[in-house]
Amino acid sequence: MDWHFTEDRPIWQQLTEQITLLILNGEYPPGSRLPAVRELAAQAGVNPNTMQRAMAQLEQNGLAAGSRTAGRTVTEDIDVIRAARLERARAAVSQCLRILEELGYSRADALAIIKEELHDE
Repeated sequence: MDWHFTEDRPIWQQLTEQITLLILNGEYPPGSRLPAVRELAAQAGVNPNTMQRAMAQLEQNGLAAGSRTAGRTVTEDIDVIRAARLERARAAVSQCLRILEELGYSRADALAIIKEELHDE
């Protein structure tokens, strides 16, 4: 995985978001074992404590479950994953609408633009 970080937010939050996306898009399927914290930290080039904080946040968000002996696994609760996907999709749509409104487009204009883009594909 290519890890991308910006300076506008803490690294652990960005790690949480990137791993969440991997779960939501199925790269880490429900019930699968997540790589160890040290392994992920090495891949991302971050301190293991930073990765540990990200993984703890995944657990708090209900997307992962941890065990001292078995490591962490992706939740098997499909409803939790679906809800997280929908929440992320709605946030993306909201951000898109905000940007279009900043450009002076109405919501009706925004819908027309989206329909046009969908039709062009």
